[in-house]
Amino acid sequence: MSDTPATSLAERLAARFGDTLTISTVRNETTAELAAADLIAVATALRDEPAFRFGELIDLCGVDYLGYGQTEWDTNTAAGEGFSRGVEGQAMGRFDWAGRPRADNEPRRFASVIHLLSIEHNHRLRLRVFCADDSMPVVPSLTLVWPGVNWFEREAFDLYGIIYDGHPDLRRILTDYGFVGHPFRKDFPLIGNVEVRYDPEQKRVIYEPVSIVPRVLVPRTIRDDADLMQAKAEAADDWQRN
Repeated sequence: MSDTPATSLAERLAARFGDTLTISTVRNETTAELAAADLIAVATALRDEPAFRFGELIDLCGVDYLGYGQTEWDTNTAAGEGFSRGVEGQAMGRFDWAGRPRADNEPRRFASVIHLLSIEHNHRLRLRVFCADDSMPVVPSLTLVWPGVNWFEREAFDLYGIIYDGHPDLRRILTDYGFVGHPFRKDFPLIGNVEVRYDPEQKRVIYEPVSIVPRVLVPRTIRDDADLMQAKAEAADDWQRN
């Protein structure tokens, strides 16, 4: 393995880890995909070995690839003038159960993505670990490698339901302890399942069926604006005269 500065990070990773990593570089950003069983060994090597020295874990998040590559945007039947949403909500927030997003483009649904920084070598690296079981997504916890990942893993557990095996205190961090479900999963209704309020008569917090009217909150499709087009034309005329 060459230690010359010209050796790219991807080349060094491939030389060191071989088939353990699947490496890609897009727009000068390097991503290494690996199996959950190899995560701890690879992460420790990336942290400790002089060729890498990824001493900082700057982010960890969950990803739900359900419906990846699919879209509900409609640009063909949307209004041809003015403003239109280009999409229509369905049933409980976005879709009914029969029309829910499906994992057609990705064989595995959940992944944990880790972003690393090497201050010594001025390199950034993204690790992606897919969960083998969609019904019980599990990946090893990195708290023994980078202790600061503790709250990141709790957040991914809370929002996506990914279980980090070996985490010392894996519990919800953003939603209430009695919350049902994981709100960042793509099959979770946008309006939620229940709503919470304080009942002054019972003097406690109570859960009730959600009463919000389903609606879609997505950016509107902006069409050509006549006033803006006129302003551009006048500015062009002024520039030609001057």
